[in-house]
Amino acid sequence: MSSRLGTLLYAAVLVVALGAGCAVPRAVPTAVSASISSTFESDSSPGNATGPSLSVVPTSAPPTSSAPVPTTRTSTAVARTTSTTSAARTTSTTGATRATTSTTQGCGIASALLGKDHTVVPGSAKVVALTFDAGANADGVAPILATLAGRQAPGTFFLTGTFVNAFPTASRTIAATYPIGNHTQNHKDLTRLAAADVLAEIRSGAASIQKVTGVDPHPYFRFPYGAVDARTIALVNAECYVPFRWTVDTWGWKGTAGGMSADEVLRRVVGALRPGAIVLMHVGSNPDDGTTFDADALARTIDQIRAQGYTLVTLERVLPSTP
Repeated sequence: MSSRLGTLLYAAVLVVALGAGCAVPRAVPTAVSASISSTFESDSSPGNATGPSLSVVPTSAPPTSSAPVPTTRTSTAVARTTSTTSAARTTSTTGATRATTSTTQGCGIASALLGKDHTVVPGSAKVVALTFDAGANADGVAPILATLAGRQAPGTFFLTGTFVNAFPTASRTIAATYPIGNHTQNHKDLTRLAAADVLAEIRSGAASIQKVTGVDPHPYFRFPYGAVDARTIALVNAECYVPFRWTVDTWGWKGTAGGMSADEVLRRVVGALRPGAIVLMHVGSNPDDGTTFDADALARTIDQIRAQGYTLVTLERVLPSTP
C-alpha cells in the first residue's frame, strides 16, 4: 500500500511541475516616441484598379513620397491572431515587439486571404482604408501625419527599403504610430524578375524596414507599380505576406502636368467609394513640379468619406492585432 501511495504522490508532483513550466510570457506594451525632420525619397506607385479582391497586372507606374513631422506616440506590443497555432515573431530596435500567430504554412495567414492581390477590404462593412506609399521623397509626410492626427484618422503605410534608409526619422515616426507594410527594397517590377530576385527584393526590404524602424512589416505587402501575377503572389504568400492593392489610385502623384489637382484627387476618391474601398495615396511630391496633391486633399477627403457614412480603418481589420 505504501509503495502504491508513494507512486501516486510522485505522479501528482510531476503533473504540477510540468503544468508550472507551461506558462508563456506575453509581449509587454512599449513606449515609442520620435521626432522627425524632412528629407527626400525615391519610389513610384501604380496606376488604378477597381473591383473585387483579385489578382491583376497593372500597366502604369507613378511615384511615391514621404516627409517627416514631429510626433510622439505610445506603441503597444501586439500579437497578430489570424489562426490557431502560436509562433512568436518579435522585432525590436526601437523597442517595438510583435508576436505573431502561425498556422497556414507556418505564417498564420487564413487560407481565404491567399492567392489574391486584394483590391478591397474583405467583407461587406461600410469601411474605407486609407493607404500611403512611401518611396520617392518625403515632401508630404509632415502634412499627412498632421492631418491624420488632427482628424484622428487611421492609415496604413507601405515603405520601401530605400525610403527608410533615406528617411530613417520619418520612417520611425510613421511606424511608431501606424501599421506599416513591405513595399520591397528598390520598388522594382517583380513580374519581370526571377524568383530568387523577387525574394531578395522582399527580404531585403523587410530587413531594411525592421532595422530602421524596429518593426516587422509582416503581414502587409504592396507590389511596386501594382505589377502582379499568380507567380509573384505565390512567392509573396510564401514569405508570410498578404498583398493589398487598391480600389482607387488618387493619381495625385501625376502633378499638374498630369492634369491633377487637390480637387481632382478628392473627386476620384469620393467617386470610387464603396464598402471596403482601399484608397492609394502617396507621401511624396511630384518630382517635376513639387506638388503634394494627396497631402493637400487629405483633410477634405477624410471629411467627405465620413460624411458619406463610412468608417476609416487600417488593414489590421483584415489581419487583426490583439494585445
